[in-house]
Amino acid sequence: MREVAFKILRFDPEKDSKPHWESYRVELEPTDRVLDGLEAIKGSVDGSLSLRRSCAHGVCGSDAMLINGRNRLACKVLVKNVKQPIAIEPMRGFKVIKDLIVDMEGFFSKYRQVSPYLIEAGPAPEKERLQSPEERERFDDTTKCILCGACTTSCPSFWADPDYIGPAAIVQAHRFIFDSRDAGKEKRLKIMNEKEGVWRCRTVFNCVEACPRGINVTRAIAEVKQALVRGKV
Repeated sequence: MREVAFKILRFDPEKDSKPHWESYRVELEPTDRVLDGLEAIKGSVDGSLSLRRSCAHGVCGSDAMLINGRNRLACKVLVKNVKQPIAIEPMRGFKVIKDLIVDMEGFFSKYRQVSPYLIEAGPAPEKERLQSPEERERFDDTTKCILCGACTTSCPSFWADPDYIGPAAIVQAHRFIFDSRDAGKEKRLKIMNEKEGVWRCRTVFNCVEACPRGINVTRAIAEVKQALVRGKV
């Protein structure tokens, strides 16, 4: 066990006029995760600390936050691999509800806008809608998204224009636009072609660096742009 230093940007709208930093020290193993440290602080030092977490295994995406200035999942970052004091902040570009909890309703509203589900063509088959391995591979990368918001909140275009649909919603659109079984391509491409759609991307690559699932977000965005320019998928 060793003592690990944290500094956390705190904000409680019921009593704070603006965010402020607070420092903490907790005993952790080097192989413990940042999330373990935050839970130790909440459980043993300051129970008023507020954060989101669920599966704690890098699948749900609920514990996305800034860790030493980078969007990461707290459950995937080992304390031994980050410089101390470990600076923790809420994701940028979203309204802070309290401490590390941000309002993600706008984010999920844009996600719902792209109809993130299979739109079937014709009557349902008796067994399944067949798809070749090559057809499945076409959109395999974008099936990995866990909707953590790390890509969108790392995007300068989103910081400058909160109405921009954002990388995560484009990734979700890509997943279905290039699915050979889907019949909603035109609908989604129309949304992508609107003022706040895919053309707002400036290819900064922050989204690629931020994605905890290793999705090549910028490539997916480029492929949607190409589909719009060429008029075909």
